[in-house]
Amino acid sequence: MASFRILSLALACSVLAGSTVFAQGLLTEKRLSSTLVSEAVATAVASCAAQGYNVTAVLVDMGGQRQGLLRGDGAALHTVDGAYMKAYTSVTYREDTGVVQGRLKDGQMNGFQMKLPNMAVQDGAAVIKVDNIAIGALGVSGAPGGDKDTACAKAGIAKISDRMK
Repeated sequence: MASFRILSLALACSVLAGSTVFAQGLLTEKRLSSTLVSEAVATAVASCAAQGYNVTAVLVDMGGQRQGLLRGDGAALHTVDGAYMKAYTSVTYREDTGVVQGRLKDGQMNGFQMKLPNMAVQDGAAVIKVDNIAIGALGVSGAPGGDKDTACAKAGIAKISDRMK
């Protein structure tokens, strides 16, 4: 009798799982294709390299997962983590890290979040938006100054912006 109940429950769950009741709970999320990710990180690294800066570029989705990473020739080892942490911080706040850095300095936010893992409030990452909705971020690390890292990140995003649909 107990095994019949278990079988009935399992059958009911499988029917419900295939119904539209569960389908209505699914979320769709925009993500960049691997082609666009590759172009964005390559352009960011090339943009900095053209200025003599050896950098790493990391692109993350809204879950903070790395979609693409390119460590440029001669880029220091720490730039891999630095670029990721900047991009992670950017998607956390859904804005460029320079903006977040300014708000922290101005006292508009407390520093508690900065003690969480993978947070880096340093200029160098730009949020990626489609129809004014954040879908990811591109972080760059290794140039002599976060403003230069940000400029290279923005060059990477600009390269693909007309194809983000």
